[in-house]
Amino acid sequence: MNPMEDSELDVETFARFVDQTLLSPTVGVSEATKWIEENAARGFATLCVAPVFVASAARLLEGSKTTVCSVCGFPLGYSLTTTKSEETRHLVSLGCTEVDMVLNVGELLAGNVDYVEHDIAAVVQAAKDESPDRSRVKVILETGHLSEEQVATACGIAEAAGADFVKTSTGFGPRGASVRDVEIMHATVGGRLGIKAAGGIRDLDSALALIRAGATRLGTSSGGRLLDELAARRA
Repeated sequence: MNPMEDSELDVETFARFVDQTLLSPTVGVSEATKWIEENAARGFATLCVAPVFVASAARLLEGSKTTVCSVCGFPLGYSLTTTKSEETRHLVSLGCTEVDMVLNVGELLAGNVDYVEHDIAAVVQAAKDESPDRSRVKVILETGHLSEEQVATACGIAEAAGADFVKTSTGFGPRGASVRDVEIMHATVGGRLGIKAAGGIRDLDSALALIRAGATRLGTSSGGRLLDELAARRA
């Protein structure tokens, strides 16, 4: 898949790039429910919510083209593999269609490729076991901790493990997404895996630059504002 040009993006198409995200640790159920209801009809690819809100999000989004995304091993990635697998099964059983898992960054930096691949593969298998036709796994690399070579290596590991996407960042790490991250990811797995840029995407020009670099999904808490800004430009 070649990166998309800005001229091809109308508001509806752009919305399908976006995982509109609510992962703040200070949000309770009432606020989350209101947020889900407000975003349900905007046409986003997914609403990405904390695990505790997955069941209610699935119920509120039923019949919508927007589905539920959540996170696993978040945000540090060093949970036991069995814990990540079990969490993934629970999420999918509750209606989550996309699971964004954090790889074990420490093991990657230590060069323990087999461990990292097994960790990802176990999550992928758990999602497939629970719902073979209705689940995808994104692997969060936390690129702020990695060299360019390590970003490429992590992408290759994720592909070998059967993941559907690679993703830049949790939004809780040392930095968010960069165009260079996405360029490396696209050069390594573009056309075979999806590429999700996430972390610090708050304005339309930044979002469009990431799409031009090869991102096929954007994780942001600013999706509504980005849609409104694009609509104003296209008016």
